[in-house]
Amino acid sequence: MFSVVRSGRIRGFTLIEVMIVVAIVALLVSIALPSYWQYILRANRSAVESFMMTVAQKQEQYLLDARGYANALTSLGLVEPNDVRDNYTVTTSYVGGSSRTYFIQAVPKGRQTEDSCGTLSLDNTGQKLPVTERCW
Repeated sequence: MFSVVRSGRIRGFTLIEVMIVVAIVALLVSIALPSYWQYILRANRSAVESFMMTVAQKQEQYLLDARGYANALTSLGLVEPNDVRDNYTVTTSYVGGSSRTYFIQAVPKGRQTEDSCGTLSLDNTGQKLPVTERCW
């Protein structure tokens, strides 16, 4: 790392060399960071989608036992995982007051609001919103 010059002194890096390295690192970070954040948003969205599918499965089991759907996650015995709770508010409710239908909604919060998919929803017919392949 250090080299000895003819005069016998040990020399380090010059200010120009350090500034070039800083500029290269800054360029790499400016390219990599947006991709990293997009990856994090997609991973969080994937986690909530998986949880919503679990809620839908539990709703169907609840229907078999109680002859109606549950109106709350606690009725299903479910607790949101930390990665879901930190990024989304997930609720389940009846549609039109009928226990024969349910609607699961995941509203993004915090940094997750930057995700272009926005609020995700799923109902008892299996309809997913927003209707784009990229979001589901």
